[in-house]
Formats: sequence, structure tokens, C-alpha cells
Amino acid sequence: MDNTSPFLAMQRAELLLKGVLRTLDSDMLDAAEKKVVATIKRLAVDVRINLRDYELSETRAEQLRNAVAAKKRIAKLQANILHASMVFGPVDVAQLDAQLEQISEMIT
Repeated sequence: MDNTSPFLAMQRAELLLKGVLRTLDSDMLDAAEKKVVATIKRLAVDVRINLRDYELSETRAEQLRNAVAAKKRIAKLQANILHASMVFGPVDVAQLDAQLEQISEMIT
């Protein structure tokens, strides 16, 4: 992810996430798993929007506020992906976690 913006990096992570979620049979998931999957989808979009706002910030103070919000949501997304490890494979969990960690480190 060298020389890429946090927003574009998140788009790539979101594509991977959607690819993994697309392979799931929602009829085979129980209610708790469906809730976690829905939360993950929502958080991924929210993180992407936070990163867009971070990049489009007009002042440093606004950028810092957006960075804090994005980092909090990234942490929640990582926790939910880890919690949903019964749905995701261990390789997918590790790859997504590493990508999200890199994105979190990109923003200051």
C-alpha cells in the first residue's frame, strides 16, 4: 500500500471484505452471525467515509477530529472481524486486520 491514500487503501480492504462476505450463505448464519456481518458492512462504509472526510479536511483541527473518528471505527471494525472469525477464515481475518492496521497508521 505504498504511496496510496488511506481512502484508496480502505477501498481495497473493503473490496476484499465484500469478496469474503459474498461467499457466505446468509441462510446458514444464525441471528448473531447475521448481526455481526451487518455491523461489519456498516462499519466498513463508515470508515471509508471517515477517511474521505479526513482527506478532504480544510483545517488541521478538522483533519485531527476526522482521524480520531476513523481510528475509533477502524478499531471497532477490527474487533468485529475478529469476533466474526467463525464466519471468516483465519487467513482472511489476518489479512484484513493487517490492512486495517496499515490504514490506521497512515492517518495522524
